[in-house]
Amino acid sequence: MKRWISFLVLAILLLAEPVKASAQAIPYDTYNYDSKRNVVFTPAAYVPEDVFFGSELSCGDFAGPKDMFITKDGTIYVADTGNNRIVVMNIQMELLRVIDSFENQGETDTFKNPSGLFCDKEGTLYIADTDNKRIVILNAEGKLVDIISDPKSDVLGDDFKFVPLKVSVDYAGRVYVIVSNVYQGIMAFNQEHDFMGYFGTINVRITLAQRFWRLFSTKEQRSRQQQFIPTEFTNIDIDEDGFVYATNLDSTGSQAVRKLNPKGIDVINATYNSKNALAGDMGFKSTKDSYQGASRIIDVKVREDGIFSLLDSNRGRIFTYDNEGNILYIFGGMGTQEGTFYTPVALEAYGEKIYVLDSYRKSITIFEPTQYGGYINEAVGLRFDGDETKAVEVWKKVLALDSNNEMAYSGIGKAYLSAGDNEKAMYYLKMGVNQEFYSIAYKRYRNEILRENMGGVLNVLLVLVVGGYAVGKIKKIRMRRKGL
Repeated sequence: MKRWISFLVLAILLLAEPVKASAQAIPYDTYNYDSKRNVVFTPAAYVPEDVFFGSELSCGDFAGPKDMFITKDGTIYVADTGNNRIVVMNIQMELLRVIDSFENQGETDTFKNPSGLFCDKEGTLYIADTDNKRIVILNAEGKLVDIISDPKSDVLGDDFKFVPLKVSVDYAGRVYVIVSNVYQGIMAFNQEHDFMGYFGTINVRITLAQRFWRLFSTKEQRSRQQQFIPTEFTNIDIDEDGFVYATNLDSTGSQAVRKLNPKGIDVINATYNSKNALAGDMGFKSTKDSYQGASRIIDVKVREDGIFSLLDSNRGRIFTYDNEGNILYIFGGMGTQEGTFYTPVALEAYGEKIYVLDSYRKSITIFEPTQYGGYINEAVGLRFDGDETKAVEVWKKVLALDSNNEMAYSGIGKAYLSAGDNEKAMYYLKMGVNQEFYSIAYKRYRNEILRENMGGVLNVLLVLVVGGYAVGKIKKIRMRRKGL
């Protein structure tokens, strides 16, 4: 009997071993924030699929790469900064070509520390040739189309230096450039590549206490205080409708990404310092530890169905939001294991997969969604497309894997609200701690109950009025008979 028990225990341990190994293979936690801004750990939304190193290419290793771009057909462009070249690969990470020079007015021209790039649907490549102080524009064959350099304008000072870091282009051919040491905003150029002005300026808010303190500060003290200049942008991406998503440095943890309309006005659906604050981690410690403090958001990728992801270079995490500013999932971290980073610098996506470029390791890490992450992406996409009925079924699959997912409860509640089932909407919105939409559902349900019972209520009131009138008449008749 003891032998059979020992055999059974051994079999259980053997069967359990792969599960344990699988859990250990993910070197980071996946988490989210609840309505009270508390960290809630969730099933893994994304897991590392593979890590590709530049040394695997036939053209030699990367050297301090700083940017990456993936086209819709799966062509990958890497700004191999230290090697002064652009490396082009297919989605299988096979080398297609290397762009390290081009013909310019009959002579061979080269790059110097290219730090940013963008490729449009025609294959036109825009390169932020940083140390050459210019944007180089090449066609799909690698021939020079134009060069943007040394822009002139009344708003630019005589000592202005055009040192481009990142570049992006909208559907109309307008070029947006983030320039080193320029805090007035993103530099915008028209289709003819003439400078139009600054775009999306963010002014730092000065509190009343700070204003009061500065009134009584000496000149020396003021020089040591924080300079209240506009915030510095770090990266940009543009969606199909022409909205510019721009990340910015934010030490307060309030808002580190903007969705700018053609007028440069931020229209992203999140309020300042709300629970939907788009700044990465909501809770952090202000210490000298480089892994503490607010998230340092350095890149943004607009994905399908209104979803967008942010890259945090402080903790190596990827934050993903829906088009309403709700956090969907958070994963990643700093470290030496597969799926973690040392110096993450760029974020891209192809289909549902996410790609992260690590400058120090000269590598690209590829993440794929788990069943849990895939369900969330699918549900958000269905709601974005207006298919609320199917979204409910997918959100229920999310809840089967994570019964504490407030986003899933809220998503189901919103779907029932749209369908007019206010009672069910109230239940799910309450579970999702969505006070705004719960109030809407409650008012609609209350009005619905009143409408359904209005006839009965009116009949009761009518009976009470008629009964009261009749009782009064009877009393008067009795009083007359008694001679009162």
